[in-house]
Amino acid sequence: MPKVHTRVKRRRNMPTHKNPYYLFHPVLRIRPKTFSSEDRAHAFAKARSISGYSLKMVKKGARFEIVPAAEN
Repeated sequence: MPKVHTRVKRRRNMPTHKNPYYLFHPVLRIRPKTFSSEDRAHAFAKARSISGYSLKMVKKGARFEIVPAAEN
């Protein structure tokens, strides 16, 4: 990554002594996969040959998440 000039750091209110990489690259967080319907969740589990699972309602009952059967 090229050096960020001091003027630009001042304009963006960035700390001058830190590496600016974290400001331009967001942290990618891994989230659980959710599905809009039960059929889609079952089809996904079948395609990946997942067995021994159950569906959990998430996001205020709007979506489904596949969880191992023991977690319920």
